[in-house]
Amino acid sequence: MQVMLMHQDTSSAPTTTQVDILSGDTFQKHQASMPSNAWMQAQQAAAWNTFKSLPMPKRTEERWRFAQTVGLSLEGYTLQDKPADAEAILAQSAHLEDYAGRLIFADGHLLAKDAISEELAAQGVLWLSLEEALHSKPELLERYLFSLSTQLGSDKFEALGRAYARAGSILYVPKDVQVKSPFVAYHWASQEGASIFPQTLIIAETTSQVSLVDFYLSASGAPALACGSSHVHAGPGAKVFRKSIQNWSRKTHSFQSDTHTTERDAELYSLAVHLGGEYARFENDVEITGAGSHAKLYSLTVADDKQMFDQRSLQRHQAPNATSDLLYKNALCDTAKTIFSGMICVGKQAQQTDAYQTNRNLLLNPSAEAISLPGLEIEANDVKCSHGSTSGQIDESELFYMLARGIPKPVAQKLLTFGFFEEVIAKVDDPALADNIRLMVEEKFATREH
Repeated sequence: MQVMLMHQDTSSAPTTTQVDILSGDTFQKHQASMPSNAWMQAQQAAAWNTFKSLPMPKRTEERWRFAQTVGLSLEGYTLQDKPADAEAILAQSAHLEDYAGRLIFADGHLLAKDAISEELAAQGVLWLSLEEALHSKPELLERYLFSLSTQLGSDKFEALGRAYARAGSILYVPKDVQVKSPFVAYHWASQEGASIFPQTLIIAETTSQVSLVDFYLSASGAPALACGSSHVHAGPGAKVFRKSIQNWSRKTHSFQSDTHTTERDAELYSLAVHLGGEYARFENDVEITGAGSHAKLYSLTVADDKQMFDQRSLQRHQAPNATSDLLYKNALCDTAKTIFSGMICVGKQAQQTDAYQTNRNLLLNPSAEAISLPGLEIEANDVKCSHGSTSGQIDESELFYMLARGIPKPVAQKLLTFGFFEEVIAKVDDPALADNIRLMVEEKFATREH
């Protein structure tokens, strides 16, 4: 598949080098540099006003309970020009060889695009950057983009992401079209103080089938800010699998808000991997609006040093005879901290709902902290719902068995952690991607073996 390199004409566009994202002038210049679209202009202006009107979150708020809000700041982050090392970033964007289409962004700029095949194009499949969609498919964006928010607490950060939205992938799959290979989007942060605002929109029409992988990565150890959103619309009988792989630098603050809607008999699969960042908040909201639909939500996290991963989830059942199942697994080293706060909400009309929520935490150091807050709100009277949470250390007998055979403790911990994570990794339907996830987890442990 041929890569089309994107060369942006900056002769008339305002420069974005080292401009503070909190400045009104910066926002106005950003708007001026976007494709001319009245709807988008209005959406981003409203988002900017919302962002400016909302205060920074406080730990006393219920939706930020136990979060370390002291020290969270949006000061010092800037918009950046296209990175000088674009070719090196392109070379690193090669985790999967088999894909239906690929988009590569760095510091908010589109570096390259792999177009879809003529066969998929003839079937009506659309694989566009956000800027391309503003030109060619504005009606699609007006119907779906920014249509939902997670309602889980990150209103201010979500609004900032919408205001500065530019780097985004738009995937549309028509009725009855089934795409076997995954679509892939890369979002890189590379320059000092860069701020990026990745967007993903997937629309899968009736009985279609598709998968997409989002990679959120850092090309350097520089501080960065990421405020991203994703929305999946699974139409009647559609099957959608979205995976997100996050491995930001240790100096990145990340706020990711994901929403999903499922219509009648749809199947939604979501898998999130969290490895990087100093503070990373992940909100996952699934709204089940169609009878007979199914949602499976999986996540694995490796936290070490002083990292904090803040996970908030909401499973909203608004239709009968539907199921949802959430499994989040976290492994914690050193003085790392994870927070899981999840809720299953079942409306009066959602009879015969079958919903589960499980959070499991593996503590590899007694100084690590895992907070788990699962919950249920049920208004229907004919349902099967449950939630569970476990936190514990590695089985001492298993660890002793390995140590007695000369295996260093960090290596033994890594091997046992892999066993702990395999239940989640086994859900990945792409062997190459599953191997990449294992490799990334192994690389994170590698520095601890010395």
